[in-house]
Amino acid sequence: MPSMTGEETSSYLVHHLALAGRTDTLFTDDAITLIHDTARGYPRAVNNLAVQALLSAYAEGKPIVDETSARAAVAEVTAE
Repeated sequence: MPSMTGEETSSYLVHHLALAGRTDTLFTDDAITLIHDTARGYPRAVNNLAVQALLSAYAEGKPIVDETSARAAVAEVTAE
């Protein structure tokens, strides 16, 4: 399966959030870009990073996933 473009990654996240009942913005554009770049557009990696970023934002008491939360997710997922 080929990797997604940045735009496809954004649409992918919005679609999955809508399926979960959320139509409001939960990820900033910077967070989506970081997730896409780190995951290289591969859906499974995008999912893993997005879930971790949501958890990071929640733990920090943030109503939206920003780049800081996404960076924390990248650090958590890529830590050895």
